[in-house]
Amino acid sequence: MGVPAFGRQDRRQLAGRRGVQEAGADIASREHTGRKSGKTFVSPLVYITDGDDVVIVASQGGRDTHPQWYHNLLANPDVYIEIGTDRRAVRAEVASPEERARLWPKLVEAYADFDTYQSWADREIPVFVLKPR
Repeated sequence: MGVPAFGRQDRRQLAGRRGVQEAGADIASREHTGRKSGKTFVSPLVYITDGDDVVIVASQGGRDTHPQWYHNLLANPDVYIEIGTDRRAVRAEVASPEERARLWPKLVEAYADFDTYQSWADREIPVFVLKPR
């Protein structure tokens, strides 16, 4: 399906590196808390910036369900994002329909597969805006 496959080894290699890319797109590490387990998880994600905000996509490679981390961010929106060695405290908010419409073309420009994923999915793929806190 063309889904980037990030395993534990990949996540370890991403930590603290600047300019990490997947298929030409910039990759950040997002640290969040499981809503049921309370455990800390780290996931690499394609991102773009929008002013001081970081924008990520809950695409799950075009599957028809949201990724687990989507639900975790709704339950625990205060997370950390790491871009290179820059670790930032942010608050995750689902983009409004207007924000999503404005940001989606920029996300597709950064990672064209997002449009493919959206065409496969029977859901609107959510966009999160990570705002500094």
